[in-house]
Amino acid sequence: MNSVANVVGLLGVLGILSAYILLQSERLRAEQPMYSLLNALGSGAILFSLLFDFNLSAALVEGMWMLISFYGLLRSRKKNRRGAEWNAARVPPEVE
Repeated sequence: MNSVANVVGLLGVLGILSAYILLQSERLRAEQPMYSLLNALGSGAILFSLLFDFNLSAALVEGMWMLISFYGLLRSRKKNRRGAEWNAARVPPEVE
């Protein structure tokens, strides 16, 4: 099971690094849900791997990383919902 945990952890690292590379190369914005999703999934995968080889400092960093990423997902969801409501209010009625 340790090898599975290592693979899952490495995939988590890949997810977090991919999000950061995409952000720095301006292919992804921090406000986009995909950025927070990649970070949340990545940190969750790393936390899973830490269940098999625990390290307190790494677990704290990844736990906070995941919580902050969930906060970012909630913010983008609220922002998108408000934007959709605002855009719906701006759409003119259909002309018959």
